[in-house]
Amino acid sequence: MKIYFGAGPFLFQHDCAPVHKARSIKTWMTESGVDELDWPAQSPDLNPIEHLWDELERRLRARPSRPTSVCDLTNALLEEWSKIPINTLLNLVDSLPRRVEAVIAAKGGPTSY
Repeated sequence: MKIYFGAGPFLFQHDCAPVHKARSIKTWMTESGVDELDWPAQSPDLNPIEHLWDELERRLRARPSRPTSVCDLTNALLEEWSKIPINTLLNLVDSLPRRVEAVIAAKGGPTSY
């Protein structure tokens, strides 16, 4: 991560999937100086990136032809990612307080997000 983002400090938020809790991952994160953000498992309502992945998938499926190799897929993903308007990202981030309020109102249950 330091190669891409500099010296840190880093705070990582993940979805608590079992693979992310593996000893090897935890060891790497500790050795790499990456702190974990406490985050409830299976909480897509609190994670705007999930909606961004949906947007990216819709854009990829709308392309006239499907990628036929990993290289083609990588290029298509990068191209579609770069086309997502910054306002889409900002709106997702700005929605976080409403998302938190909805989760609280639902007492931790499902929300419309």
